[in-house]
Amino acid sequence: MMPVIVQAPKGTYDVMPADSYKWQYLERVLRDTAKSFGYREIRFPMFEHTELFIRGVGDTTDIVQKEMYTFEDKGGRSISLRPEGTASVVRAMIEHGGFNEALPVKCYYIAPLFRYEKPQAGRYRQHWQFGVECFGAKSPAANAEVISLADTFLKRLGIRDKSLGVRDITAHINSIGCPKCRPAYQATLGEYFRAHVDELCETCRSRLDRNPMRILDCKSPICSKIAEGAPRIIDYLCGDCQSEFDNTLQLLSRMGVDYQIDSGIVRGFDYYTGLVFEFISNDIGAQGTVCGGGRYDGLVEQLGGKPTPGLGFGSGLERLLLVMEKLGVPIPGEESIDIYIATTGEEAENHVQKLILDLRRMGIAAERDLCERSLKAQMKYADKIGARYTMVVGDDELKAGTAQLKNMETGEQTPCVLSAATIEAVL
Repeated sequence: MMPVIVQAPKGTYDVMPADSYKWQYLERVLRDTAKSFGYREIRFPMFEHTELFIRGVGDTTDIVQKEMYTFEDKGGRSISLRPEGTASVVRAMIEHGGFNEALPVKCYYIAPLFRYEKPQAGRYRQHWQFGVECFGAKSPAANAEVISLADTFLKRLGIRDKSLGVRDITAHINSIGCPKCRPAYQATLGEYFRAHVDELCETCRSRLDRNPMRILDCKSPICSKIAEGAPRIIDYLCGDCQSEFDNTLQLLSRMGVDYQIDSGIVRGFDYYTGLVFEFISNDIGAQGTVCGGGRYDGLVEQLGGKPTPGLGFGSGLERLLLVMEKLGVPIPGEESIDIYIATTGEEAENHVQKLILDLRRMGIAAERDLCERSLKAQMKYADKIGARYTMVVGDDELKAGTAQLKNMETGEQTPCVLSAATIEAVL
């Protein structure tokens, strides 16, 4: 059995150099899409004060009750590895006056999150998430823009496409009401679940009086089955929530964003109000949500800022890659080395070392031997790393000041002066 010291902790994984190009491609598509919608990147700490997530995410959620990595630091403070990104973004905006900028403030992040849960396909204890947040806009147009951003990057990745039929990722949309209309629904929902109290899991029984809507998000098969017959929040919306929801759907239809209304979508955080949505895949089993979000109009005020509407979503990178793999979506290959220069003789090695550095400083991916290989072994290595061009430099080439530059795809050889500028011109 392999010693623990050389094994990644349960629920984590390594991205090896041979696979990192897939991640780089995915991140490039996500960043480019966010930029095209006017979003700028934000970065924040990997851990926060635990109270931030208790107040923001909610003390009745699975995340706070069961899944946070929480510890006491050497100063006696309760610290948690961040289980989600929105609360951290809001905290940073309040602390640094981000809401004083021209509204709306639009930002995105690509960051690792941490949750102690059972590892399975597409779900890890450390996972990476792409998230976008939009503050200061309380309009159906803002709702439609954020959903269309998600729709756009999924289409750019090739995993949201009607031609895929039942394998297409579908957008599920719902409204969970606001502080005006939700109390009446909570009361009705509580009555419904009290009739099944003996069947509910222990966690859901504890939620019954404080927040029965959290029961709708329970992963227990028994609780999930009971929840299927529960009253729907969409039938209890106030006039403002209904109008916002209807107008958002109309805008999405005009924009050509396909969706379906799904009264079962409630999301797992207490800060959500009004519009909520998920993009769901049928190709990765039970953990089919590849993107999810909604409005959180009370969160900024709840965490100590001025009343500021907000909305956004999060999308797990591992799940996106998993869906791409399941669907056979091609990912552009890793960029190859531009040139490999093999050497014979100490004088040639010294000359090529400077030549390689000059090429690299010009932005050319150049390699040479570092392992004291024979010329034959050097050429095998050049082929293995996929060098586009090769060149052999020995005593004769140094005297002549030129060497043959070989195109490895065509086999064509071209005499080339041993200078970085000349080689760059040929490449």
